[in-house]
Amino acid sequence: MSETQYSKRYFNLRREELDIAYNNVKSDWQELADYFLPRSVRFLARNVNKQPAKNKKIKESTPLLAVRNFSSGMMSGATNPATNWFKVRVNNYSKETNYEVKTWCSDVENLFRDIFNSSNLYRVLPAVYKQVGVFGLSVLALIEDEDSILRCKLLPIGSYRMAKNENGEIDTIYRVYMETAKNLYDKFGAENVSRNVLKAIEADRYEELFEVVHFVEPNKNFMPSSLWAEDKQFISVYYEADSNEEKFLSKSGFDKFPYAVFESEINGEDIYPSECPGINALPDVKQLMSMVIDEGKAIKKMISPTYKGPASLKNKKMIDAPAAFIEEDENGRGLSPIYEVNPRVLEVDSIIEKLKESVKEIFYNDLFAMILNTAERSRTATEVNELKEEKMVLLSPLLQQIHSGLNHIIEWVFDECVKMDILPEPPDEIIGSNMDIEFVSTLAQAQKAVKISAMERFTTFTINLAQALDPSIRNKLNANKIVDDYAEYANISPEQIVPTYEAEKLKQKELEAQNNNQLIQQVKQGSEIIKNIAGTDSYGSELMSRLGLI
Repeated sequence: MSETQYSKRYFNLRREELDIAYNNVKSDWQELADYFLPRSVRFLARNVNKQPAKNKKIKESTPLLAVRNFSSGMMSGATNPATNWFKVRVNNYSKETNYEVKTWCSDVENLFRDIFNSSNLYRVLPAVYKQVGVFGLSVLALIEDEDSILRCKLLPIGSYRMAKNENGEIDTIYRVYMETAKNLYDKFGAENVSRNVLKAIEADRYEELFEVVHFVEPNKNFMPSSLWAEDKQFISVYYEADSNEEKFLSKSGFDKFPYAVFESEINGEDIYPSECPGINALPDVKQLMSMVIDEGKAIKKMISPTYKGPASLKNKKMIDAPAAFIEEDENGRGLSPIYEVNPRVLEVDSIIEKLKESVKEIFYNDLFAMILNTAERSRTATEVNELKEEKMVLLSPLLQQIHSGLNHIIEWVFDECVKMDILPEPPDEIIGSNMDIEFVSTLAQAQKAVKISAMERFTTFTINLAQALDPSIRNKLNANKIVDDYAEYANISPEQIVPTYEAEKLKQKELEAQNNNQLIQQVKQGSEIIKNIAGTDSYGSELMSRLGLI
């Protein structure tokens, strides 16, 4: 495609194409927002700075608390700022065998952590996890910052559209948002903004809002050798949606996709997620709200019923007080409740509690409580570990998607560090190698705990079998490999593990020393035999003296 085809008309046609898939999920997102996060969506860009309409569907706080606990659990378990939740490694390189490589990886890890702590990443991640839990999707814009390297901006649900490449990866995003005249003027300059923006500035209407479209997609004019921003791998354009002028506010590009996309389970070639905790919990939440309303109606009829009586008492005022009374009519008739009901409120309340627990369980609240607070006095350690294994099987797919988004953020920061030349100088032997990220958070370790339990059961079984049947069976165990894998799964520092080749050297020395001791003992026994048979002769004394035995 030639460069002249990148016009406002081209991008408006692309918007219409991307709107088709988005419109299929818009109503579902609106319903999820109504029951879980009523203030987290923005289906109309012009709703900025406006409070949403009063929500009338949430009658009970359980879904709100379940989402909050899910976000807190993911934050504490996957990206706790107080812990080392990731490690830097060099692809296909055993770093524990080289101190310089190990030191370089550690320095890079510390640099990334300093960047994350100085940026706003940890402030926006809780909201990211809320969106992932409810909608199965969250998009974080990654913005260059001269002071902190990284600045993040969470995009509201409903404000953007997406497209995927042939590998199923998100590579196209356009978003619509409102920006003030002052910010447009300052960011893009007087020569690029529309006449309407200039008029607003001239009239001192600095806070007047204008609708802006930002489009990022793979650049069809990509030229790897070019230094111009427009020729980079991803093209980026800004333009005013309501302006009739053909010019762009900005036209540039990115070397790396500037969005981190967090998504849950995808069905085949679908663009948007098809399953997540919010989608799965929605039926229970709707039933919960319905039963809460019914229970409230039943209780109201019991404690404040509607009365019936003769028409002559119509204008009589009934006082709500213990000693209040009302006169009867001339026939001796008074007031009585219209409905004589005795609802089984306790049974209804029991069903409501079960629905509450179901919603919390779907959002993994029980799993987070178990992993992050394992000091359960009512369960043994074995029972807790078994429950962890069962629950982690359910959480693993979602956690992998979370790691995918986090991995993109770390890679983006790495590229920025290379661009700004602030990375430590790497050792010569790893120049040209690829960097790998390993996640070692609490939840990541809980996943690996399943492997640790299996390893412990296998080694225990093999050793017991060797003791009971055949001692040679213990030779089936590769002890060095078992120790290395156990340390890997348990996140033990390589500094605490002796490399296998060094361990083999130490083992060989121990065998040699053991053989020497056996030889000495044999010589001692032989000399004793000589003494017992023929007495000590000069030859035997000389030999024992040379060996240091006498």
